[in-house]
Amino acid sequence: MSRSFTITCTYAAFAARIIGSKRVGGHHDMERRKVLILHGPNLNLTGFREPELYGKKPLAEIDEDIHRAADEYGMEVRILQSNHEGVLIDTIQEHRKWADAIVVNPGALTHYSYALRDALVSVRIPVVEVHLTNVQSREEFRRVSVVSPICVGTIAGFGSNSYILALQALKTTEVGAI
Repeated sequence: MSRSFTITCTYAAFAARIIGSKRVGGHHDMERRKVLILHGPNLNLTGFREPELYGKKPLAEIDEDIHRAADEYGMEVRILQSNHEGVLIDTIQEHRKWADAIVVNPGALTHYSYALRDALVSVRIPVVEVHLTNVQSREEFRRVSVVSPICVGTIAGFGSNSYILALQALKTTEVGAI
């Protein structure tokens, strides 16, 4: 089976989110950027659920990798997994003044949760959407994201490394300088 991947973003999307961000103007070099990481429904079963698609690494190990990368990049992360849309939305709203950016794997909410999309837009923080698999190479219904249009970028198909790539993007692009 060949693996494929996608990374999508446009300069216009980056610029629009930076201009609309509450943190235009940048950070001091010594200040740690704060990133909220959200795992949506069923991601708690990563490592067990369809390992041929999602990988064999449990979510706890993925979270450890995220923490290591964040430390290396001089970032502070808070991580939450929930199977409940309302918990994800409450967390986004509660962290709106703490977070400089959000990395979200909405899981199945990707395809239909306008409430999650609206919560992400309402906090005016740059968002990177991630997926373990390349959703564009899967079932037709998985190819539609109501979240992607409001994100500065989407990273998909790199397994658990999708989260690390999202942190790298936030560190090395203009979005990372919010």
